Amino acid sequence: MTTSPALANMSLQMRAWNIRRKALLMGQVQGQGYIGQALGVADVLAVSYFHALNLRPDNPEWEGRDRFLLSIGHYAIALYAALMEAGVLPEEEIATYGTDDSRLPMSGMASYTPGMEMSGGSLGQGLGIAVGMALAMKRKENTACVYNLMSDGELGEGSTWEAAMSATQWRLDNLICIVDFNNQQADGPSRAALAVGAETPKWEAFGWHAQEVNGNDIDALVAAFDVARRLTQPKPRIIICNTRMCKGVDFLEAREITHFVRVETDEWDKALAKLDDERPA
Repeated sequence: MTTSPALANMSLQMRAWNIRRKALLMGQVQGQGYIGQALGVADVLAVSYFHALNLRPDNPEWEGRDRFLLSIGHYAIALYAALMEAGVLPEEEIATYGTDDSRLPMSGMASYTPGMEMSGGSLGQGLGIAVGMALAMKRKENTACVYNLMSDGELGEGSTWEAAMSATQWRLDNLICIVDFNNQQADGPSRAALAVGAETPKWEAFGWHAQEVNGNDIDALVAAFDVARRLTQPKPRIIICNTRMCKGVDFLEAREITHFVRVETDEWDKALAKLDDERPA
């Protein structure tokens, strides 16, 4: 069956909206969470899980699956929402987010959560793990791809660039790195932290195929993922996604500090209502 691009993209918009809503509902359970990042990266996750990745939701350990690594462990609330939307996790577990004995801890841990491929936390580790996975899969003649979602803050980590050189050395054309570039870190703007900028030519100089897109534009994301997946050159690929923190909830978007955005008790329902106003047709 063939689906028109317009209908396919509308479906992805709905997936992204659902991911945002699930993340807000989980944040409401604890009254906190990295909601700004979850709202901002929802479009990237929707395109990843419902356009690009080859998965079997009923068998998250399937050997032929594409691996999706969450290097930024504090984005776990966003990935849980995507895994629920994909059917890997039941939505009933929303109410357990961050509670004792939950499969949904506040930072991603592979030993707890089906579909979580690595335990994240110390930034700068994900790409190195992804390189190792991609190389191992090459040697096993497994044709699946490894996707690694990392943050712009990780572009200041030396381990990231060591991994980038290794990926080029081993010609890992089964590795696709995704950067959520929201220009926010705990201490302020990413671009003020360690001279971040001109990322596309920098990655190209390291031997990668690099693209930079609006990470909140579904059409642009679909096109970029398609290029990355279909490229025939024997080199790793990276998609730099410029996203807006708290996307979809205007009064949170407007806040000066959004890295760990403060949401008051009476604002969670207001945020959900704002999101409901933007529900795709």
